[in-house]
Amino acid sequence: MNPIFNQGTSPIQRLTFVLVCSAALIFFDHKMASFETARGYLQSLVSPLQYMANAPKQMMTWASENLVIRQQLMKENQNFRENELFFHEQAMQLDIVRRENERLRSLLSSPVRDDIKKMFAEILSVDGDPYSHQVVINRGTNDGVFEGQPVLDEKGIVGQILHVGARSSRVILISDNSHAIPVRIQRNGLRLIATGSGQIDRLVHNFVPHSADVKEGDLLVTSGLGGKYPEGYPVSRVIYVRADESREFATIYSEPVAEIDRLRYMLLLSAEQSAQSTQNKKTKGKSSNKKSIAGKS
Repeated sequence: MNPIFNQGTSPIQRLTFVLVCSAALIFFDHKMASFETARGYLQSLVSPLQYMANAPKQMMTWASENLVIRQQLMKENQNFRENELFFHEQAMQLDIVRRENERLRSLLSSPVRDDIKKMFAEILSVDGDPYSHQVVINRGTNDGVFEGQPVLDEKGIVGQILHVGARSSRVILISDNSHAIPVRIQRNGLRLIATGSGQIDRLVHNFVPHSADVKEGDLLVTSGLGGKYPEGYPVSRVIYVRADESREFATIYSEPVAEIDRLRYMLLLSAEQSAQSTQNKKTKGKSSNKKSIAGKS
């Protein structure tokens, strides 16, 4: 019986033909590299599509990684700078204590210095007036800043707070010609006054007699007189001494130890327990008044 529809070649024959064609293509491609050119063209046509398909993922990955790494590095850098300032200030305090213990004091009952409270600040702007050495920092009354508060960097005294705002304050530097600070020579305790000269690398010491024991290289530290600056912090180092007998006083210059022309981060110092002691005094005063009134009654 003949089939109604002609089915053509059998599946086995078609499979055999496909296998033979595949083997021939593999042989020519492997031995003669006949399809390298065609493969290159096809790869060139497909590669832009691959890049376009992977581009969004790569961009998102790149953006997220760089954003996280940048924020992390900025935060770590800020923390390192703050810790560096605090560590330098603590090292200066330890050096002060060591030197004070080595010195013989005539008054053994002198009061113990209050703990120093530190506040980190960053410079916002620098005064453009060449005859005025002042900077603006990002701390104000909201942070507890007050006029006359001493300011220093990791090496020594920088200046003091001149004007205070709510969120910013103006600092007058020790190199300003209107600023003066009482100092003493660390070597022998001789007291001097360091006055700004209007130059960032020079302080002037006026009214020093010719007989004063001052030598080049002497380190000048805060004397603690006047109540503005705590005692013992480095201020400057003597760079020039001239005893001209034709003049009434000796000519003495010193160079600030703080890098005034490179300031960015600073520390503000204050007596941590001053407010508490004032409050305690007021409380004691009120209680004593109450007791006296009760005694009279």
